[in-house]
Amino acid sequence: MEAPLEAIEFLARSTNRVEVLRLLATRPHTRGELAAATGASQATLGRILEDFAERSWVTREGGRHVATATGELVADGIDDLVTVLETEGKLRDVVAYLPTAEFGFDLRRLADATVTVPSRTRPSAPLQRVLDGMEGASTLRAVSHTLNEQSLSTAHDRVVAGRQAFEAVLSPSALAALAADDRLWTQVRALADHDDAEIRVADGEVPLSVTVADGTVYLLVRDEGGILRAAIHTDDPAVRDWAGETFSEYWADATPFDPATFEA
Repeated sequence: MEAPLEAIEFLARSTNRVEVLRLLATRPHTRGELAAATGASQATLGRILEDFAERSWVTREGGRHVATATGELVADGIDDLVTVLETEGKLRDVVAYLPTAEFGFDLRRLADATVTVPSRTRPSAPLQRVLDGMEGASTLRAVSHTLNEQSLSTAHDRVVAGRQAFEAVLSPSALAALAADDRLWTQVRALADHDDAEIRVADGEVPLSVTVADGTVYLLVRDEGGILRAAIHTDDPAVRDWAGETFSEYWADATPFDPATFEA
């Protein structure tokens, strides 16, 4: 019997093999249909189908080739592996900074996420990605260990203009930092006083920065020195549920914002 790693190597050596098995796992195909879909030659397809038949992954019914139950199983497994590796590739450069201990979802749920990292020409690209999401949202919820000047200004302006409802749970250190700047603190107080906004103070420090703009989740990823390394955003339902539950838990444990507490 062929060893599992040998079977993986067999498939990985040819993108045509993977594509043909995927196609046959969806529905029966003629060889002509496989050729049109993959661009592979008839000779190549003949060898592939023969190899698959030897492994009992594919059988023939009339003029069509059909994936067997085990062929479908292998195709599903290959798709899962491809998804895992695609996700790993997206997260490879930022995984050291991810607060994975706080994530209540499988990292595979980030397969369709967009990861934005700084570049020489766009060092603020991650933050700008979040600001763009904030600009178009009618509701905004956030749990964070920080609130930067641009995010505060965007939330303040949209709430005051009647275009956004804002709720946030901020760490005590985030609010203390804002209180040290008179201009920013004036915005914080004005925002908190508005009927469409509410700020609460977290019971202790917050190990992550999550913003939910309407139905999209934004994660700001920083290193130990506070340097912004990436923004990750996704509409995945499982990540959205986690973000909603995380917000609700922090909100329930937080206390109402009292400016006097930070105005020593």
